[in-house]
Amino acid sequence: MENIAVYCGASSGNKHIYTDAAVELGHWIVKHGYGLTYGGGRLGLMGTIANTVLDDGGYVHGIITKDLAGRELTHQKINKVDIVDTIDIRKELMLKNSIASIALPGGPGTLEEMSDAFSWTRIGENDNPCIYFNVNHYYDPLLMMYNQMVNDGFLDEKSKNNLLFTNSLENINNYINNYIVPKRRQYKDK
Repeated sequence: MENIAVYCGASSGNKHIYTDAAVELGHWIVKHGYGLTYGGGRLGLMGTIANTVLDDGGYVHGIITKDLAGRELTHQKINKVDIVDTIDIRKELMLKNSIASIALPGGPGTLEEMSDAFSWTRIGENDNPCIYFNVNHYYDPLLMMYNQMVNDGFLDEKSKNNLLFTNSLENINNYINNYIVPKRRQYKDK
């Protein structure tokens, strides 16, 4: 079974639309025959999407650090749990154990994990498509930042177009099914 890596908050945010989106994405994952790879937590949007996938009869693989597991944050009912030493190892395993990376709304950790996934795509270390599930326009400011990177010459348009910002599961499905791994970034002297 192929898994989708989902990055999201260990909190639920303060709008029900975010929890609703986690449930919707969880249903979509199972309906399309995927499993879930995620951060292994039981709280927030992480817990919501894991519970949804489990309730639908799907497979859930959590990858959590020893420190977080030691704080009793691990979801106890998921199919598989890997407890690792560091966040960096967790990020690497999440990418290796999935075929796509999707970010629901979340905090700095979610941004860091997706930023790494995209950066690693550019240098040839990650073949997963990177998708921001842009619920309630949550990621609009980030999209503006990526556009600014293009405008100021720190990112080329073709690379930016390897990211998908959408609030549509149909668009996510089409993007995953038609994704072509980009060529490794070429560096040029100026």
